[in-house]
Amino acid sequence: MYRTALRNVLAHKGRLLMTALAVMLGTAFVAGTLVFSDTMGQAVRDSYSKSYSDVSVLVSDKWSRNADEGPQAADQKKRDALTDATVKDLTALPGAARVRGVVTGFTAVADKKGNLIGEAWSSQGTNFAPDASGQDSRYQMVQGRGPKAAGEIALNKQAADKAGYQVGDKVRVAGNGAAEDTTLTGVFTSDDPQVTSGGTLVLMDTATAQQRLLEPGHYNSIALTAKPGVAESALLDAAKAKLPGDVFDLETGQQLTDEQSKMVAQSVTGMKSMLLVFAGISLFVGIFIIVNTFTMLIAQRLKELALLRAVGASRVQVTDSVLIEALLIGVIASVAGLLLGIGIGAGMQSLLHAMNDGMPTGSLVIAPVTVIGTLVIGIVVTVLSALIPAVRASRIPPVAAMSSGDLPSTQRGLVIRNSIGTLVAGGGIALILLGAFSKGSGAKAFLELGAPFTLIGVFILLPLLSRPVVALVGPLLAKVFGTPGKLARRNAVRNPRRTASTAAALTIGLTLVTAVTVIGSSVTSTVTRLVSGSMKADYTVSMANHHSLSHDLAPLIAKADGVTAVSPVGNVMWTIDGDSRAIEGFDAAAFDQLVTVKMASGSTGALKQGQILVDDEYAGKHNLSQGSTVKAEVADGKTLDLTVGGVFERNPTLSPVIAPNALIDQHDPDSFVSEILVKGKDGETAALKQAVKEATGSNPVIEVLTEKDKVAEFSRIITMMLNIMYGLLGMAVLVAVLGVINTLAMSVFERKREIGMLRAIGLDRRGIKRMVRIESVVISLFGALIGVGLGVFLAWSATRVLAADLTGLTTSIPYGSVLLFLALAAVVGVVAALWPARRASRMDILSSIKTD
Repeated sequence: MYRTALRNVLAHKGRLLMTALAVMLGTAFVAGTLVFSDTMGQAVRDSYSKSYSDVSVLVSDKWSRNADEGPQAADQKKRDALTDATVKDLTALPGAARVRGVVTGFTAVADKKGNLIGEAWSSQGTNFAPDASGQDSRYQMVQGRGPKAAGEIALNKQAADKAGYQVGDKVRVAGNGAAEDTTLTGVFTSDDPQVTSGGTLVLMDTATAQQRLLEPGHYNSIALTAKPGVAESALLDAAKAKLPGDVFDLETGQQLTDEQSKMVAQSVTGMKSMLLVFAGISLFVGIFIIVNTFTMLIAQRLKELALLRAVGASRVQVTDSVLIEALLIGVIASVAGLLLGIGIGAGMQSLLHAMNDGMPTGSLVIAPVTVIGTLVIGIVVTVLSALIPAVRASRIPPVAAMSSGDLPSTQRGLVIRNSIGTLVAGGGIALILLGAFSKGSGAKAFLELGAPFTLIGVFILLPLLSRPVVALVGPLLAKVFGTPGKLARRNAVRNPRRTASTAAALTIGLTLVTAVTVIGSSVTSTVTRLVSGSMKADYTVSMANHHSLSHDLAPLIAKADGVTAVSPVGNVMWTIDGDSRAIEGFDAAAFDQLVTVKMASGSTGALKQGQILVDDEYAGKHNLSQGSTVKAEVADGKTLDLTVGGVFERNPTLSPVIAPNALIDQHDPDSFVSEILVKGKDGETAALKQAVKEATGSNPVIEVLTEKDKVAEFSRIITMMLNIMYGLLGMAVLVAVLGVINTLAMSVFERKREIGMLRAIGLDRRGIKRMVRIESVVISLFGALIGVGLGVFLAWSATRVLAADLTGLTTSIPYGSVLLFLALAAVVGVVAALWPARRASRMDILSSIKTD
């Protein structure tokens, strides 16, 4: 039996090739993901391991890491800070060789055209802290010298080369306020990951860095370097004795390195998990191909297997022979997939480095778990997928060897299958509907539980669905394509299980693609509607990296030519009636000119009276109305009595509680400013935009956007996410195409006699080709229609659940995209049928008719 299994594999090389390719592609995706993520993780760890190479102990303010990240950032100035006195105290420690105060924060650099160098999130500035020799060991100058006074900077070599700057050039730098020109005094290199990873790093003298990035005389952190022979832990204990632990964080360099390694591992794990999900989808699609292939092979070898039973082979031996075939295919395909995956991992690493030459790179990491895991997954998936066909093969009675035709198929299996499918799909749909129409926190859980059940149920029911769906296009096929069209329809419905398993691969891919497309379209259209319905301002000024804008910026913009109204949007966290709540602040006098709100009671004029506005949902939850009074604990620890001056209809673009900026600034003068709204006397004009931009000192990281610009930016984000999804699902679609080719090729072989008879009675080669192509298109479109319909249904239910967080969210079906998906499915059918159709048309008539 083992020799028989080996002969069968060798005898059906062509028919099993597509199955092997499906397994190979799926395992290659898995192996490529593991190799790429392990390689990138190791490269990043190696790069960041140098972050604290000269740090034995780092002292940092507990709140300094949150600077510029939200309303709470301003609280830092109200706490004890690291100062020159702290540096002096730590310098006196007997185990400290060097103590250096560090100031760091966002600093952007413009090139000679005024555009930002690099990315906003990787643009940083820090202080140049020279030792007695005038050098800072952390930053080695390759040209010029370090900055010594205000108006001087040094720039990392990668950034300087990219912009074409030389020592002595004027360089425009900026933070969250107006940009200013400085003189480039030096160019440096460093092993600092901020530099080696492709970021932009600006060095300033300590006094200037404190003035620009923090506060005069203050530091974000203090780095201590131990003397030779002094342990980090000993220096840490000595530093702790000097500083209160409830105010400052003190950690050794090794602790910091370990924390960083842990964060890198977590980020890489998240990316790896996402990629493995899509690899799993590809393998899942491959399961349908494997099952289909072995089912058809067994049907074609009916007499052979029956004869084996007749001459004494047991059921177990027949089952084992089929599983051995699957095992051989799984081993070969998995090994090939592993090798291809290593190549994919190397290619992804090279592509990432080519797109961003600053990304850390290193030698490929091929871990034992990658090798073992890829081989085990490929082999196990292949063998388990062949298990059901193998069991069916063992049940072929010996008497079938004497039959002149195929065994009659029974409907009992389909009845059981349809019953199970109806129960599973019905239960899944019920859970989805329950989640879609629920308003509680469990709605999402119902959806997450119901979606997989619905998918599985629909897959089980695909054979049942194939007959009526294909029958709908039957008259059209016969009318347009004549006899080949009629034959193609009959071939598609002849074996509903085969049609279903072939179409299921495309159904999976298009279900996911359609769902994310519809959700993306729905969110985009809703955001567009909300932004256009709430914004009167002509322009919105904000930071590209979402940091806080300087409070000095709004008065500068107000003086720009053509500006009639300006309001910074302040953000603070106040506690109202025991509930911590984000408050948005607007200029009371300009509010009506910049923002549209629908008032349910009261008026926006209440802001000028120092009163607050609340939305109707918040008012209903807290039993508030116009004239109500609430107690608020503000940032400076005081308690205020705030009067509700009006209630407005909820708008997701606005905070549930709105206060006048004058009130916020009175108690929290350093509030987080997310954006500045600007209104011009002539509306949106190029002159107004330029005037606003110039008021910011042409800051390269400050964006001046119209309503359409904001919507377009959001649309670009959604489009980018969709493109990533399409790219990741592309492997599954490719595997699905292989499945269609495989099924058609084997079906053609299975129908050799039938095709020979059709040729004999007058159907020419062109007609045979057309019949096979139409059958392929019908199967592909059937899978696509089910996938699109299921995807739209899942997207509709998801938008119903998401509407709880995004008011006004409704399902928006992009009909153009849906039609494109169906058209692409038809193209897939045509392409997949090219080889099988050509093979069918070239069959010899007499030899085909003689086929047993």
